[in-house]
Amino acid sequence: MIIKSIELNNFRIYRGHNVVDLSPKDGQNIYVISGKNGFGKTTFLMSLVWCLYGRQMHEVDDLYKREIDEKGGYAKYIVTSLNRQAKAEEDTSFSVKLTLTDAIIPALTCSEITIKRTYNTRTASEDLEILIDGFENELIQGLSDEKARGEEHFIRDYLLPIEIAKFFFFDAEKIVSLAEVNTNEQRKKLSRAYSEILGIKKYEDTKTEIEETQLRLRARTANARERGIIDTLDAEITGFRDSIDSNTRKIEDLKNERTALRFESDEIQKKLIRFNNLITLEELEVLRSTGQTLETRLSEVQAELAKSYDLVPFAIAASKLGEVVEQVNLEAEYKEVHYKQGNASVIEEKILNGLSEEIHRSGISTDDSLRDFYNTTFRKLIKEHLISDAPDFPADFRLLHDLTESERAQLLTMVTNLKLSFREQFKRLHFEYNQTRNELIQINRRIVESESLSEDAVVKADRQRKRELDEQIESLAEQIGRLNQANEGHQNSIVQREKQLEGLRKKLKASEQDKEKDLLTEALSQRLRDYIVLYKERKKKSLEQQILKGLGMLMHKKGFVKNVEVRIMGDLIEIELYNKRGEVILKEGLSKGEQQLYATALLYGLVEESDFDFPVFIDSPMQKFDDQHAENIVKHFYPSIADQVILFPLINKELSAREYDLLLPRVAKSYLIINKDSDESGFEEVVPDQLFERYSALYHS
Repeated sequence: MIIKSIELNNFRIYRGHNVVDLSPKDGQNIYVISGKNGFGKTTFLMSLVWCLYGRQMHEVDDLYKREIDEKGGYAKYIVTSLNRQAKAEEDTSFSVKLTLTDAIIPALTCSEITIKRTYNTRTASEDLEILIDGFENELIQGLSDEKARGEEHFIRDYLLPIEIAKFFFFDAEKIVSLAEVNTNEQRKKLSRAYSEILGIKKYEDTKTEIEETQLRLRARTANARERGIIDTLDAEITGFRDSIDSNTRKIEDLKNERTALRFESDEIQKKLIRFNNLITLEELEVLRSTGQTLETRLSEVQAELAKSYDLVPFAIAASKLGEVVEQVNLEAEYKEVHYKQGNASVIEEKILNGLSEEIHRSGISTDDSLRDFYNTTFRKLIKEHLISDAPDFPADFRLLHDLTESERAQLLTMVTNLKLSFREQFKRLHFEYNQTRNELIQINRRIVESESLSEDAVVKADRQRKRELDEQIESLAEQIGRLNQANEGHQNSIVQREKQLEGLRKKLKASEQDKEKDLLTEALSQRLRDYIVLYKERKKKSLEQQILKGLGMLMHKKGFVKNVEVRIMGDLIEIELYNKRGEVILKEGLSKGEQQLYATALLYGLVEESDFDFPVFIDSPMQKFDDQHAENIVKHFYPSIADQVILFPLINKELSAREYDLLLPRVAKSYLIINKDSDESGFEEVVPDQLFERYSALYHS
């Protein structure tokens, strides 16, 4: 997929109509867009994210979330994106338009897709228009539901899921965050993104759909009681999912309301502190920023503690849990033996039938004792060679738990966690919770103490209003917490009921009328289950190789990372680095430059393994890199990471003339962002080999 052009109209500093032509050129896949700080590089990148995701842009990067929060919520934030001069001239709308080519969309033939998002500040309305070869498309309209319009779904489902957008729009200086994942929630969020970008999720979803189809087929033979159970479970699952969707929307609304109230509270706080002149506004901003970081961390630690409490009963009942694990492992062996025996029986019957047919065709006369000898001998030999190593199980052995491989892996992961790290982690979380809480109390006390006890009526009114706002903010936080807790409970309930439905699916038999369909569905389901196991293993090994290859290309400390291990455990995907002695390299112990190299290699591996063909946008390239690392990045990383790579460097700071010369043979087009006045910037296309010369003429003459 290639972005042919980007058009900005009155978006922030880009006054009027501005077009950047990114038409492809054979053998040249890199585009350079540069300008001085404050001229609009980051704004340009932000415009693309807004065009694709609108009010959900905060999910792509913390930068956008922070800006939205600082403005008091999306509604207040987005109106500030209208160019100031355009606003003064009473223009009321701004827009961003992307034109895409070479997009491969299932069930859709097209040569060009245009995406245009427009916001009108007078009507406070936002519109998203997608045209396929210049026309609206029924496929897109058909994707609409109560959650979002079809256009929003089309972008997320067919172009670039929002969960993985951070891997295609990234700040090279800030991607070190990929090496600083500490909480379970961060791990889960990143794992979901890995699963999406590696294509694992789509196969898991397909398997679920096939199993649901098989259940519907078999449900036709259910008796009244079983039918009632199935209908009840289906209704409950639907109800829980609806509740989760409803709660999620409420949480989003409450968060927006809380952001607006916090903005108002902070503004009043600034007034109070300015009035009393106890600390500077700069000191206040530092305190506020530190307080927000501590609040976020406190919430994360609380969530981790809550999940740890769920594990405490298992830790107490460790001996019983050990018995469960032993039984589960026996059941896994039993299933494998049962499968091998079934497979051996099929082969056995085929061989014996074939042998009987061959004897019959040959006309050789055999008596019953000779035939019995052949049959007995073949059965013995087949058993010896196919299932000789299979353990024996008693005839009355029963499957008590009947876990899937994924569920067994989750259980074993939990047990390993309990054995190795749970106790220390629990103590650490308790210590961190108390420490973070105390630090937050001290910071809040400092802010409160900075307010004087003046009897001025205006100050008293502001103080009272701030108290009311803070109480509302606290109340909203409690409501959000309760809704999140309810969603966790609903999700657990869904898992339990799906497990019951799975048990019914295995128990019920299809009718004669549906038997062929059932056999086909079961075969597809089993093949897909087997394929998912193989696919995960293949993706695991391939991603390991790609990350190691990326580190080998980029790092000049050769052999520093000797091995990379990707571990897929249920829903979690962990990535470990090992040195030549086989010891784990702690990513948080790496220097910032090394962390950035690791994150860059990880991005390289993920994009290489991704099923999504989308251009890669990189802000602040070459930050924290020395000369050799920067050269490796320029020669090996940027030219190969995608079919279209758009760089946003600061010339001479984030991209030197020497580095640019290495990149030049692959540069298709280059642009300078020219600032005309405080309210307007625009784009000047420059012949690639004259970029530095033109930049010098503009700013060093």
